[in-house]
Amino acid sequence: MGDNALVLGHRVSEWCGVAPVLEEDIALANVALDLIGQTQLWLGLAGEVEGEGRDADKLAFHRDVWDFRNVLLVEQPNGDFGQTMMRQFLFDAWHLAQLTALIDSSDKEISAIAEKSAKEVTYHLERSSDTVIGLGDGTEESHRRMQAALDLLWPYVGEMFLGDDVDAAMVEAGIAPEPESLRASYDQLVGDTLVAATLTKPEDDFAHKGGKSGARHSEHLGHMLTQMQWLQRAYPDATW
Repeated sequence: MGDNALVLGHRVSEWCGVAPVLEEDIALANVALDLIGQTQLWLGLAGEVEGEGRDADKLAFHRDVWDFRNVLLVEQPNGDFGQTMMRQFLFDAWHLAQLTALIDSSDKEISAIAEKSAKEVTYHLERSSDTVIGLGDGTEESHRRMQAALDLLWPYVGEMFLGDDVDAAMVEAGIAPEPESLRASYDQLVGDTLVAATLTKPEDDFAHKGGKSGARHSEHLGHMLTQMQWLQRAYPDATW
């Protein structure tokens, strides 16, 4: 959860100062700030559980690419504004469902973080779904771009619902939901939104995978980390 928020938060922050209009620039910056704030909570908890003296900053800035556990969707490039908002929508729809389920976690700290984060992500999903509908059902050009973004990003959706041994252990302990259990409601929400946006959901359900386990990341994550981690790697323990 921390790596998902961190990577997507950094991706969205790349729009700061260059978004299409001022209102979108501010909105995207606020979404990025929300995600980075959630990162601090998740990675801070991860550091405590690990018990090796690493805090959120150490986990964010001093791990190499193969140590990240984010889904592949969030590390994909921004592309144009439509591609960024389609990526945001496809992730937000899952993110809110996951956080809502985690509110009922047997782990009280996870439950508290999820409850706080869900309030922010409710807004993220409302905004991204409205934008997808507005652009999809907009001009011929905006429709074309949104359909292209959907076709490009859809193969990264399936990974969010693939479980592994870690997921199974968390389900057994009552910590987190079974990933596949979130798929039906996700498909309903996404499907309804795409219909309103006059967009066609791809029929192929092929899913890229490997990000959650760290077994495989796209080349994009490594390039992103060289920018995100440069200062902390060049000047160890630097403070503002």
